[in-house]
Amino acid sequence: MKLELTCEQIKYKDEFNKFVNEIIIPEAAQIDRKQYLPREIIKELTIRGYLGLMIDEKYGGKGADAITIGLLNEELGRGCTTVRNLITVHGMVALAIQKWASEELKNKWLPKLASGECIGAFGLSEPEIGSNAQGIKSTVIDDKNHYVLNGSKKWITMAQIADVFLVFAKYDGKPTAFLVERDTQGFNITPIIDMLGARGSMVGELNFCNCKILKSNIVGSIGTGLSHVALSSLDYGRYTIAWGSVGLGQACINDSIVYASKREQFGNALKDNQLIQKMITEMVVNVKAARQLCYKSGYLRQNCDPESIMETWVAKYFASKMINQVASNALQIHGANGCCSDYPIERYFRDARINEIIEGTSQMHEILIANNAMRGLR
Repeated sequence: MKLELTCEQIKYKDEFNKFVNEIIIPEAAQIDRKQYLPREIIKELTIRGYLGLMIDEKYGGKGADAITIGLLNEELGRGCTTVRNLITVHGMVALAIQKWASEELKNKWLPKLASGECIGAFGLSEPEIGSNAQGIKSTVIDDKNHYVLNGSKKWITMAQIADVFLVFAKYDGKPTAFLVERDTQGFNITPIIDMLGARGSMVGELNFCNCKILKSNIVGSIGTGLSHVALSSLDYGRYTIAWGSVGLGQACINDSIVYASKREQFGNALKDNQLIQKMITEMVVNVKAARQLCYKSGYLRQNCDPESIMETWVAKYFASKMINQVASNALQIHGANGCCSDYPIERYFRDARINEIIEGTSQMHEILIANNAMRGLR
């Protein structure tokens, strides 16, 4: 497989790089410290069309290809994991609507999501339910012209600022997806603060008490919530997280090289120490390897190859584990300074850890990747 960027993709990559350098990086530490994503940042994303990058042009988006989407997430990952998280969950909701919703819902929500008028959030995890999505306890019952929703969701990224939520609940025991608007009566949001990493992601807990949901707000059909809607959304989420991990790894490399070049120990620059060189070598090689896995996944996605799903699992698994080792090496190179907020390394280190948990833990990836490999031997 020949992995080369087109002229348009190269142009986008340069644009994304400049945007992150000029707009995102200067604000990243404040976003982490204040645990808040400023509306000004969302506005900047909106102006450039990045919130609609994954949405079809007929709905006001840019209809970008998978590689271009990946390149944006790599650059945002390099600049600020929180901003990359926004693009991830917003895109998960938008693509679920685009693929599975009625034309009425598409026409209502996709232009608003593409323009940034509305922000989307993905509501699957619950207080007692994480990896075992089949075990969700939230329920909906039929009430003439409405569905009535009860239950709760937890660890929902952008919950504090989202306008529309893709929520999964069981109807007669069958997992089903619904759109729930923020101002729905009986719907309350509780902020969750002081997370380990990605602290500006505006995480929250959703609580539904007899919420009336229009029947037209169903996404997909009864019983397809996990098998179709969530599956495709999470596939996109894993893809963007893999790319974001690559970007975060590149940030670790860049900062480590600058630091090692300036810092002296025993009369010599840190960069001349062979043990430091070994760590930087391993960082560079692992980031490059993860990037190539992301490229492969992206090209398969663009060609609608069914193998893209497993290749995305592989890319996310490797990239999310890779970034934890790379961030650890970067912190080690910085020494005590790496543990201090005066340097971004401590933020990178905290953000890295989140990537092995969201959109499927590393352990769940290991089970699925191994089972897929063993099926191939039968």
